Amino acid sequence: MSSWARPQLVSRARVPVARYSSAATASQSNAVPAAVRSFDNQHKLPRLPIPSLAETAARYKKSLLPILNASELARAEKAVDEFVRPGGLGETLQGRLQEMDRTEKNSWLETIWLNKGYLEWREPSMINVNWWAQFKDSPQFNLDQAPTRGVISDVQIQRAANYASSLLTFNDLVNSQTLPAEYQKTTPLCMNQYKNQFGAYRVAEMPRDRIVTTWPTTANYITVMMRDQIFRVPVMGPQGERVSIKAIEQQLRNVVEAVNNTPVQEQQAAIGVLTSENRDTWAKARQTLLGLSPLNHASLASIDQSLFMICLDDYSSDRDIDVSHHNIFHAGNAHNRWFDKSMQFIFENNGRAGINGEHTPADAVIPGRILDELVRNEKNAEPAHPSHVQLGRIEAIKFVVNDDIKETIKQAEINAKKMIDNVDSCLIHFNEYGSNFLKSVKCSPDAYVQMVLQLAYYRHYGTWTPTYESASTRLFLGGRTETVRSCSVDSTTEKQRLLQKAIQTHLEYMMAASAGKGVDRHLLGLRSMMQTPEEQKSALIFQDPSYIQSMYFRLSSSNMSPGDNFWGGFGPVVPEGYGINYAIGKENIKFSISSLRSCKETDSREFRESILGALRDMKKTLA
Repeated sequence: MSSWARPQLVSRARVPVARYSSAATASQSNAVPAAVRSFDNQHKLPRLPIPSLAETAARYKKSLLPILNASELARAEKAVDEFVRPGGLGETLQGRLQEMDRTEKNSWLETIWLNKGYLEWREPSMINVNWWAQFKDSPQFNLDQAPTRGVISDVQIQRAANYASSLLTFNDLVNSQTLPAEYQKTTPLCMNQYKNQFGAYRVAEMPRDRIVTTWPTTANYITVMMRDQIFRVPVMGPQGERVSIKAIEQQLRNVVEAVNNTPVQEQQAAIGVLTSENRDTWAKARQTLLGLSPLNHASLASIDQSLFMICLDDYSSDRDIDVSHHNIFHAGNAHNRWFDKSMQFIFENNGRAGINGEHTPADAVIPGRILDELVRNEKNAEPAHPSHVQLGRIEAIKFVVNDDIKETIKQAEINAKKMIDNVDSCLIHFNEYGSNFLKSVKCSPDAYVQMVLQLAYYRHYGTWTPTYESASTRLFLGGRTETVRSCSVDSTTEKQRLLQKAIQTHLEYMMAASAGKGVDRHLLGLRSMMQTPEEQKSALIFQDPSYIQSMYFRLSSSNMSPGDNFWGGFGPVVPEGYGINYAIGKENIKFSISSLRSCKETDSREFRESILGALRDMKKTLA
């Protein structure tokens, strides 16, 4: 996700798609004994530390240097010093945080982060929280001769069934704990988030949503959408028996036949569009649905509890990847999608494919690892010794609706279209150099790209801006992410002799964040410990404008390297900002750049040119 700046209180850490950081891209199993099962190391992991007040204060004040003038900085430092003084409010809140840590299962941050970072956020999940990733095209596809609109093609069905089979295999590995435990060099990483992808879903409720995960995930069916019609589709036998890809293909063909043979007047309302709405609006509509009929209870449960969703689109987007990714991002109209599922896989009728994921259950490496396995194993997805067991019949998921629900769907379509039309998103596939060159000149590829973004922004706007990058904290039990404040006093110069210093400063912050010593999560935890209006009023550190300003991330970035098999993106996190996802390959660097058209200060395509210029000019500095 996300990583995204919600100025009122918290960065909305979506850490979208596979938001890898240099710390997150840990070696998977190359240093791991084969006998180490998925969760065998969990008991060895330390708990996430609570940084000292002095550590956080020092790092926080340093992060303010490039964005405040002298008088603003003096005022902010005074507020920080007052907060952390001996016997001050900071010590009281720190004590409460330490006490809470003793009662939480995994860490002091876990519940706070889920609620403040995700579940209390009321804006639509589509674009604002959900991430997208587009898969590398198969050489078997002829993208110049896409089937006509309205047709579900053989290549589409075949690829969807193939990926479904691979996903079932991955779920088997997680259920049986045979997915190899992961390490950063020789230090074990938390594997808990692998339990949070299959069968996971978000429930719209008030005043905050709920996330539901189960493990082991033993459902034997998936849900499939086509033209907004939803089906419960068994893909395993009643005892979890794995079947051939051909058997899954036939189930998908049965869905296509059922939709094609259903008269328009008998088709179900586009309930999925409601998942693109404001969370309170969707919560109210969901409660209305539940109150209308027991059938709606069963239908929502079938969707929620399915292993994952497959969306069959009876059309193809433009071959141009600058255009095609929009279909995966939001479908152009929010139809034929269910944005509350942790994973919904999208297949166009020319065979192009991608995923739209709900970000709450897991960060970066987790879906990224799954996606990488999917694409790499595309030719080897058949399960070993598939069973010939007869699969259950597909079932149409039906809803009882009233006029209120119908009207809410109409308004949701209007609201979704406004949101979608407001998003300006484009890509860069830069092929002039990549990590091989950067490593040859002894530059950290991730830190280098962060400096590229800083230079591009300064050239474009003539000023510096708070910048977010996510760092993984999976070295700790239940670890998720921490913010790397990439805009440092050392990155605010173009001089060649300071480039390496700026990169080193970035790496130091990345290492501190990965070690649980970042600024943002600790300040969030302290702020969450305030109990009275008097405490809130006296906490000048949070009242000072610099607090909001320093986490108003006009640049929200994430690294999903290497990007060979897929690339992705997410929406901007503030109205005047950019959402930038990048992937550093050996010989290339990919970017996605999003902004809002309603902001006259931003333009994704113009900023793309500034990034390209910075990429070329910074190489000259190193050559």
